[in-house]
Amino acid sequence: MKFRKFGKALLMSAISAGAILSVTSCVQSYTVGFLYVTGNETSGTTGQGIISGFKIDHNTGYLTPVNGMPISSGGANPGRAVLLAGSRFFYVLNQGVDASGGDNCTSMSSPCTGSNISLFAVGTNGVLSAQPQQFYSQGYNPFRIVADSQGNYIYVLDHDAPDSGNGAASNSCTLALGPTYKTCGDITAFKVDQTTGRLSLQINTQVSTASGQPLPYFPVPADPIDMQLSHNFMLVMSGTPSTGDLVFPYTYSATNGQLTVSQNGSQPLNIFQGTALQSGTNYVYVLDNEPITANGITSPSQILPFSVGTGGALQAQTGGAVPDDPTQSDPLFLLTESKGKWVYVANTGDNQSQSNTQSGITGYVIDTSTQQLTTMPGSPFGTGAGPQCLVEDPSNQFIYTANFNSSTVTGLSLDQNSGVLRPLPGKANRAFSLTGPAAYCVVNGRTS
Repeated sequence: MKFRKFGKALLMSAISAGAILSVTSCVQSYTVGFLYVTGNETSGTTGQGIISGFKIDHNTGYLTPVNGMPISSGGANPGRAVLLAGSRFFYVLNQGVDASGGDNCTSMSSPCTGSNISLFAVGTNGVLSAQPQQFYSQGYNPFRIVADSQGNYIYVLDHDAPDSGNGAASNSCTLALGPTYKTCGDITAFKVDQTTGRLSLQINTQVSTASGQPLPYFPVPADPIDMQLSHNFMLVMSGTPSTGDLVFPYTYSATNGQLTVSQNGSQPLNIFQGTALQSGTNYVYVLDNEPITANGITSPSQILPFSVGTGGALQAQTGGAVPDDPTQSDPLFLLTESKGKWVYVANTGDNQSQSNTQSGITGYVIDTSTQQLTTMPGSPFGTGAGPQCLVEDPSNQFIYTANFNSSTVTGLSLDQNSGVLRPLPGKANRAFSLTGPAAYCVVNGRTS
């Protein structure tokens, strides 16, 4: 077959177009995962909770809203949330409202009402579908929720146990923790139905009330601050600025979800302003917002690294506490990136200003031999005001924070060689808008 000159030109054009389309398809943007942010619809006192959803672009890290979102969180003042292993079910802890319509859920005399756990099914396109069931913790003022690594059990930390401080000679605090505990918080445990996602209450088989009935919760020391499942232990941090902070360990059973009080008992941390207890690759970290002034010099906030030993006992890492950047305050959340090379801390700041200069992300390099943390060059990194969380996207290219004060999500590009965080390409202000203040963020690796 012979081609005329015009036919040859058409053929070459078609080949060139095909080559261009082939190259273009290799760099075509696609959704690498989804980011969910809990929060309120506005900054008012109505407490109307919502969940915002975003698609994460694989090439740029840009966020675009998931169709049909935001949606109602199923309650007021949503806080923490968990996405179970397998990414089929998403649970949001709605803290409820206090007597004034706010979210000051720490009082036993006037506990928050309307608290619940809302269940959502996760669609392949990132859409969350609310399920008709809601679930309830057994105590008052719930504020933390975690799941085990297999997605079999969910635990909710309540600031106040039902009979805390009621004056009874043998209330649940005393029965479970010993005669010195007259007040306490509690953990409510649930088993997850792997087919429907429904939660069923797991009773405490180790402690019975005076009437011989098993407790429907697990008492923890008073004024709990945070909890983490780590190294087969449930670690609970409690304390106040007047009494000091401590960690109380429980042995966790992956077989039946039971939490057993460790013989080690409470472990004082020798700090008074602990803000969070976070898990890393090899260590657990206590975040502390406690500046100490000596000879006119004020130290910054700090990160206390611990290994978890026998019976859940915490063992301080060689080198001790790691100082936060002096320009930052109120560290609230810690993330160890996927390769275990770097650690990032979100500092929420100490005021409600949308231009809070004390909000930022401090970065640390993990020494591979000693596991000690050293400050990363260029740290701290910019974010919105009042970051509440840190997540790494499923492709391990981007880091996101959700910000309370500025009602935004901040995206940053992760340098794969140094760990340094930089603005997304072409996104100098780093921010994606929310319809109200953010409370927490979760990332999902499922794609459409």
